[in-house]
Amino acid sequence: MKSITRLLSIFAAFSLLTVAINASAAEPPLKFGVGLFQPDREKNDATYRPLADYLAKKLKRPVELRTVDSWEGLAKSLANGETDIALLGPWGYVLANHQAGAQVISTILYDGKPEYFAITITHPKSGINTLADLKGKTFAFGDKGSTSGYLIPLHYLMTQGITPEKYFSKVVHTSHQAIETQVTQGVLDAGADYNRNRNAMIEQGLIKAEDSKIIWTSAPLPNDAFAVSAGLAGDKALIGQLQGALGDVGEALKSNPKLLPPHYTGFVSRDNAFYKPIRDAGLATGKLQAK
Repeated sequence: MKSITRLLSIFAAFSLLTVAINASAAEPPLKFGVGLFQPDREKNDATYRPLADYLAKKLKRPVELRTVDSWEGLAKSLANGETDIALLGPWGYVLANHQAGAQVISTILYDGKPEYFAITITHPKSGINTLADLKGKTFAFGDKGSTSGYLIPLHYLMTQGITPEKYFSKVVHTSHQAIETQVTQGVLDAGADYNRNRNAMIEQGLIKAEDSKIIWTSAPLPNDAFAVSAGLAGDKALIGQLQGALGDVGEALKSNPKLLPPHYTGFVSRDNAFYKPIRDAGLATGKLQAK
């Protein structure tokens, strides 16, 4: 009788273990959305696939990488459940948080710092040196989900009593890479960008430093957010795993430098309060409605 009881106990334990293993193996892939940080989708996918693979290994579950062409589109995909986890710009994160409860868990580090700057650029030979010189000129913003390309420069212009559509002769919305390229070529008089993008394009030989001049720099802004959808925000175990994995990226870069693009040095855990300056700018411009 004791032998039968013992066999039954062993069988029950084995069954539970099998169920646990099968449950783990059957976990659905995490859909990882990344904004268009690189000049095109193919390069963007290649740049961030090592991070997706790293997270898959750390979490012991599949991670599917997906580049989303616009910051606004990435915020929407995080909000509507098409994306589970995302690396997105600060304004895109604030929109996704405000509209659908997405939650930041970490902030990316650039040269060891969780902050960056919005800038306004022009060609050195344009004759433009100050904001006043921009009146009647052509100006480019990024898409309306961009922090440095739209929200922050728009907010600054508003504090100066300027309505872009009335102040500039022409206003266009395009990608950060296109803004830098067209300004250095003289196609556009000036445009909004961010220091990280300008630095990267110069280092990659896509533009020449002598063909681009900064005439305005913002106060420090919180860097890009690594966020989870509202559906995962309550999964404390997963969030703990993600924060741990992201926190180890800095060390992992020593053996795998391609885990992040140049100058990116890891992640640091941050919460929603870190993005208050972006939220305040959204409310001040009327692009975010108070609840």
